Amino acid sequence: MNEKTKIREVIVVEGKSDTEQIKKAVNADTIETRGSAISDEVLAQIDELQQKRGVIVFTDPDFNGEKIRKVITREVPGVKHAFLNRQDAAPHAKGSLGVEHASAEAIRDALAHLYTEEPDTPALISLEDLQTAGLTAGPGAKRKRELLGEILRIGYTNGKQLYKRLQLFQIQPAEFAQALAQVNEMMGEQTDGE
Repeated sequence: MNEKTKIREVIVVEGKSDTEQIKKAVNADTIETRGSAISDEVLAQIDELQQKRGVIVFTDPDFNGEKIRKVITREVPGVKHAFLNRQDAAPHAKGSLGVEHASAEAIRDALAHLYTEEPDTPALISLEDLQTAGLTAGPGAKRKRELLGEILRIGYTNGKQLYKRLQLFQIQPAEFAQALAQVNEMMGEQTDGE
């Protein structure tokens, strides 16, 4: 019998369905935000858990999930982040996105690639680098950011958020260049196939 990996940190999720899916994948405790409007009480619990055991923020790859992630990051420094790719979080092309729809394998994979934000660190990748790469504006910029976020496992961002997220997670220039090469190759394949 395959024993589930034990996670020491407490995983922050949005709701009960997310907790159920996490527990199918790993042996872990969770705390639920119960929506995007996180109460002061839940934030205080997350802060206490961060001090005692550590916290992993694992929210849905959508607007509300990002909103929750930003609030927790601002209020509870040093939390770790797990990101689920959008295609792993959607049961159908037009279905809702969520941790509750992810396979156990996708959840374990996301938890194996954690990031801890490093605030107040120098930018390793400039805004000019992002503009030159066609990630901030122009044809295909949104799709390029989606792919880059998946490859680097930092989630989807808009143009402004991308710069900050690359900085916070201290994505190295070589790692960025390698991921960008993959994105360009994938975009080339998509363009050729149309």
